[in-house]
Amino acid sequence: MKRRSFIGASAGTAAVCAGLGGCEAKPPQTSGKMPQHELSVPGSDGKLAGYTLEELRGLYRYDLFDDFLPFHDKFVVDHEYGGFMVTVDRDGTRLSTEKRTWYLGRGIWVYSFLYNKVDKNQKFLDIASKAVDFTLKNKPKGESRFPEAYSREGKPLSGPETRVYGDLFVANGLSEYSKAVGDDTYWNMAKDIMLQCLKIYDSPDYPPAGKDIFGWDPTKTKDADVPLVVPAPRIQGHWMLLMRLGTQMLEFKADPEVEAVIGRSVDAVLNHHYSPEFRLDSEVLNHDMTRPAGDCGQYVDMGHCTETSWMIMFEALRRKDKTLFDTAADRFRRHVEVAWDDVYGGALHTLVNVDRNEWSVFKAQYLHAEILIGALCIIEHTGAGWAKDLFGKTYTYVREKFPLKQYGFPLWIDYADRKVTFERHASRAENFHHPRHLMLNLLAIERMIGRGGKVSDVFSA
Repeated sequence: MKRRSFIGASAGTAAVCAGLGGCEAKPPQTSGKMPQHELSVPGSDGKLAGYTLEELRGLYRYDLFDDFLPFHDKFVVDHEYGGFMVTVDRDGTRLSTEKRTWYLGRGIWVYSFLYNKVDKNQKFLDIASKAVDFTLKNKPKGESRFPEAYSREGKPLSGPETRVYGDLFVANGLSEYSKAVGDDTYWNMAKDIMLQCLKIYDSPDYPPAGKDIFGWDPTKTKDADVPLVVPAPRIQGHWMLLMRLGTQMLEFKADPEVEAVIGRSVDAVLNHHYSPEFRLDSEVLNHDMTRPAGDCGQYVDMGHCTETSWMIMFEALRRKDKTLFDTAADRFRRHVEVAWDDVYGGALHTLVNVDRNEWSVFKAQYLHAEILIGALCIIEHTGAGWAKDLFGKTYTYVREKFPLKQYGFPLWIDYADRKVTFERHASRAENFHHPRHLMLNLLAIERMIGRGGKVSDVFSA
């Protein structure tokens, strides 16, 4: 099926959105249509992506419980010292015992969420607890940030990383862990980290965006008058983490400061990173939220765009704000349309320059995970036909290309060339995007089955 047979332009793209109030544009009229709660999640054949909901649940459960978790339990989880050693080859051969803060925070979240929402197995909580103890053993004091990496035993190997990603991943993990153990001490730590990271991010001294974001060498400009760096940048990936962290924190308890961070993040993405000219989100803006000149303002990270869109949808569900949900769904749809590879299938990750239509043509498994999360969310709550078609073609592509079982190994390919060519060796076992996709969609499928295949009524009130 050609991409434009299921994706087209939508008036919702032009909606004007604002801060905590969400979007001000009116949602599409639905008079004369079947009531929302009577719409069906599966297609007319009773299936999604060629499977019944029960069959789809079985596939997701296998990928999580029979493929991902056993491998990570055996080769990645450090049962002795706590934490996660993700630097392993496809067969589990350990390549390094270093533990990066990124993957500590991510792993804490995965096992805490697994325990909270999917399977209350004490083993999963024990893994999260030991990783929390490992991470907090050298908790920085005052306004200091977490080291970028540790030895296996927990000795810091470096200072903080350039960006605030690692600290925000730790906050995300601690927030979810606080729910698992019923102790708001960890929630309070997460909030402190969130606000500290936001303060650093707001500083005019925040490190400029250059090669670490765009991938190109900022010393080799294509236009001498337009440098390829952005001082004290605004980065969509930062708003994304702040917003999702906040939405999950509010599941534990209400907090006006956290609400304000979410509102600011939603506003930044929908009203500033989004370009009405090319109807895509620029990854990087100037500190004052204006668009950079030249190549820096033309850079689009499709992974972050699709990921951020479904996170705004999840926030809209929390608020029961259908207009915000529809706008985020429309933006999600637009980004997938542009990213889809009509030649080889799947989605391309990086649009280096919009006006030159210049792409980095690799395939990222995590981007497809974000597409599957977003598409299933839209299906569950609206029953939109285009989302069913998108989920179907994406899931079919993913199952054909990414699982390593066809090559004699567990897990899935994480990054590959445009054709997703298999390579015998790898240097990291992905411990966040893949299991998050499996858990979020498994929970969605369970809810759909529980409703007898009917669309949710979350926006009916």
